[in-house]
Amino acid sequence: MEKRSESINRLIELFALENAIKHKSAPNFNSVIGKLISEYPDVKDNIKDLAKTIQDVISEISILNDAEIRERYTMLANSLGYSVSNNEKKKRDLILPDLPLKNKDQPLVMRIAPNPNGPATIGHARGIITNGEYARMYGGKFILRFDDTDPRTKRPLIDAYDWYLEDCRWLGYNPDEIVVASDRIPIYYEYAKKLIEMGKSYVCLCEKDDFKRLKDNGKPCMHRDQSVEENLGHWERMLSGEYNEGEAVLRLKTDINDKNPALRDFVIFRIIYEDHPRVGDKYCVWPMLDFESGIEDHLLNVTHIIRGKDLMDAERKQRFFYNYFGWEYPITIYWGRIKIYEFGKISTSSIKKGIEEGRYIGWDDPRLPTVRALKKRGIDPIAIKNFVIGLGVNRSDISISMENLYAENRKIIDNRAKRYFFVNDPIKLQVKGIDSSIEKNVHLPIHPSYPERGYRELKAKDVVFITSKDYNKYMNSIVRLKGLFNIKIDKNEAFYVGDEIKEDMPIIHWLPSGLKMSVLSPEAKYDGLGEEGLKDSIGEVVQLERFGYARIDSVSNDGEIIAYFSHK
Repeated sequence: MEKRSESINRLIELFALENAIKHKSAPNFNSVIGKLISEYPDVKDNIKDLAKTIQDVISEISILNDAEIRERYTMLANSLGYSVSNNEKKKRDLILPDLPLKNKDQPLVMRIAPNPNGPATIGHARGIITNGEYARMYGGKFILRFDDTDPRTKRPLIDAYDWYLEDCRWLGYNPDEIVVASDRIPIYYEYAKKLIEMGKSYVCLCEKDDFKRLKDNGKPCMHRDQSVEENLGHWERMLSGEYNEGEAVLRLKTDINDKNPALRDFVIFRIIYEDHPRVGDKYCVWPMLDFESGIEDHLLNVTHIIRGKDLMDAERKQRFFYNYFGWEYPITIYWGRIKIYEFGKISTSSIKKGIEEGRYIGWDDPRLPTVRALKKRGIDPIAIKNFVIGLGVNRSDISISMENLYAENRKIIDNRAKRYFFVNDPIKLQVKGIDSSIEKNVHLPIHPSYPERGYRELKAKDVVFITSKDYNKYMNSIVRLKGLFNIKIDKNEAFYVGDEIKEDMPIIHWLPSGLKMSVLSPEAKYDGLGEEGLKDSIGEVVQLERFGYARIDSVSNDGEIIAYFSHK
């Protein structure tokens, strides 16, 4: 099994290669150690054990030529999620804390188990990334399992199965195995029958309220002591559809006096007469989530479960039948809830309702916290990964702003984002004092830090468009039109006042004309004019100067550019 130490070893090699490139000599032992400790202080306790590894890596690198060192550095940096530019490394990755291991030789198996009633949200992305990253760190297996055994209350959405897989892959974690619970119902029936035959489960015909009164008082119902034969008979009649909904349930025998009433003879199967989007009306008896999930975790050899601390009762319930079957329960790690200020308590069901009512344009509406919406807005998957891993794995509840994610994204996209003008809510100005017959060519850099990437050209005469915000703010003031000349704004016209760039003079963006453009953001829809070059940037994230980053999505049939706002 590849442990976390393997990830540390790769970082040692990265830092050693970086040091060799920087100083054009063999890597310096102390510099590599210092770099490692400064970025990952928790390795300090094992530094003696790592010293030999560092020395071996240095010896290996010392015999390479410059070209080999640079090639090896670039390949390793990219594989670790680092951005390489001009021989400098920018940190793009974090390391998760070690996992507790029962058996170091046992292959690690992680899983995520969503209900496919919608695509993944940023909350689900936390599970995808953390479980997928652990599987990668330890050379283990990453399973995507759809726990879709509730055809009514959390009814699956047939498209969501594919959406969820697409989201996993886009985030960089392609599952090693995909399991769909609704395809495996007969397996759960087999284990239910075994429990009945073991005398550990019984069919209860009590009214729901009657059983609750008994349970709350620590008293068994009259069906608890039925014979195995009686229970098997009732079970077969449940499966054949002879009982109505709520008339019969299969309960697990636990401790009727357990201090936690939720654990007293809880339901593991119930009757639901509802077509399932995937398997139709093939089944009318459906397992409860805690039963199905627990059985699957055993069958799939799951070694570690990461779940919310609000689901502690799930483990307590599952341990009852794990003990009955003589199974070993996976190592469970609990983490706290995440509250993202901008989204509050939005849920998949509320999103679905909003789409049905027309409040959202779809699951990728920019106002939503879905992975699909973040992708459409131009949020990079590496930014989401760094954001998620930075949250850690602990039981503390976390309140955080999307600004933290935007900060990670800004680090990644800024160097590659082309610059363009977008004039929101444009005001047309006739510029007085210049020859209207003369066209001036203005060249502006595609990226100010990389002149080698070229320039974009605007052709200006005596008409310009500026934003209504700038128009109102700078009325009767002198401003500079970026790259062009200075004007004084006066109502619906402006006056040319020279070309000299003066200190403290406001600089605003402008366009001589442009393409009709709309930018959709979580807060509003912005309409205006965009540069011609934007139509050649479909699918790219660009920086709209003085407005923010946006992903150029499409060009409509009438030539309008449609963009989705990323962030400032």
